[in-house]
Amino acid sequence: MTDAYDEPAGIAPRGTVLVAAGRGETAGAYVRFARRIAADGYRVRVLPDVTADLGASFAAAEKLLVDDALPGPKVIAGSDTGALFGLALAARKAPSLDALVVAGLPVARPGGVNLLGWEAEVEARTACPNHQRLLGEGAATPGTLFAAPIPIVLIGHAGNVSLPTLGLHGDADTISPLDEARPHYPGTLVTITGGRHDVLNDVSHRTVAATVVLFLERLRLGADLPVIATIA
Repeated sequence: MTDAYDEPAGIAPRGTVLVAAGRGETAGAYVRFARRIAADGYRVRVLPDVTADLGASFAAAEKLLVDDALPGPKVIAGSDTGALFGLALAARKAPSLDALVVAGLPVARPGGVNLLGWEAEVEARTACPNHQRLLGEGAATPGTLFAAPIPIVLIGHAGNVSLPTLGLHGDADTISPLDEARPHYPGTLVTITGGRHDVLNDVSHRTVAATVVLFLERLRLGADLPVIATIA
């Protein structure tokens, strides 16, 4: 099921953002992010853990992308395997997809990440106490982030992406270390100081959301992302 967040009443919608959740995450993990983006005039639709049923997730995303009731530009914003999902959609030339926001891009590491227990997993995900509480209340399935493999069909698509792409990655991400993830980001990469793996929902979530909105506003002006603000 897709959760929906619309622009405030009386405001013309400025575009559509489809949020693709990562391993073990419910749509509820992105309520704060979705509401903030919607408050700036964008329609937001959130897909829960896209790896739970990849075929259904691709079908749902592609249906939303061609839905005439949803205004363009249309952007996929994905975290963790949701980021890989967005890259895969772009590589397969999904109709009406205009750009990507790729966050917390996961990298395959030999032996995986050895973190023991739910408390350690939450700490690795985010330093934000509100998001930690939300995760503890069921917004993510304990252990899935480390136990669930990354589907092969989602791997290796970054080099096939030509759409405008904004990358967001925390420089304190221990699940997918920045130095390992950096080469896999197409487009522009913004690093978040002190950011952990759930960078869309971490302590700097306001700055991250503002960075996303600036990207969306530039996209509205053209695929070459004209500059809106400069430091004099």
